[in-house]
Amino acid sequence: MQLKFKVPIFDVKNLSFRVRGVDILSNISLEIFNGEYIAIIGPNGGGKTTLIRMLLGLDKPSSGEVRLFGKKLKSFKEWHKIGFVPQRASLVDENFPATVEDIVKMGRVANRGIFTGFSSEDAKIVEDAMLKMDIADLKKKMVGTLSGGQRQRVMIARALASKPEILILDEPNTGVDMVSQQRFYKLLAKLNKEENITIVFITHDIGVIADDIGRLFTINQKATVCNDPKETLSCEDISTLYGIDAHLIHNHKHEDHVC
Repeated sequence: MQLKFKVPIFDVKNLSFRVRGVDILSNISLEIFNGEYIAIIGPNGGGKTTLIRMLLGLDKPSSGEVRLFGKKLKSFKEWHKIGFVPQRASLVDENFPATVEDIVKMGRVANRGIFTGFSSEDAKIVEDAMLKMDIADLKKKMVGTLSGGQRQRVMIARALASKPEILILDEPNTGVDMVSQQRFYKLLAKLNKEENITIVFITHDIGVIADDIGRLFTINQKATVCNDPKETLSCEDISTLYGIDAHLIHNHKHEDHVC
């Protein structure tokens, strides 16, 4: 895969995280470049969310270093460049008193600050984010009345409203039906290709890995980077990653390959 820039968005060196003497992550090193579409997979409790939290400065590593856009984490200030949709973000109480448009507008706070007025440019950006996620017709609906798939797209639109260069999604399909999942991955692929937004999403379900994925990071305390996920994910790899006896069926150009 040809990478577009030499300086990665994320440059992670020897990152470790330990809690009460237990290693959650150990000696993680990886790079994420502009324009990539990456999936991070691994079992529940394997450290995927912890890794993302360290990349975003939400958790402090026990050792190692994270650089964002070439800067050390403590020196990085341009957080509007990073859109983050945390785990279970779409699980909203049905009585939550906000419309879809209200939620998406929150994404502009990172750019303009809490006490700055909402401009006509902000309004255009919010409208564009809703159009990209195909929810513009829902903007006056109360977010708590929407389906899981619709709420998912609202939360991604909120992240897009900050005009990010990279979008990170943690277990985005929690509580979402299969039809909505398929639509969701098509929208992600479109954002990656047409808007050149770098996409990183976390999942523990290998069954949702889309054909558009460029690279795959497998995480279970340690990290492995697969540059061609279609070829690299063997039964042995998955058995090691998940600690189970895995039997995979690959469907490639209408030919089934069973191992």
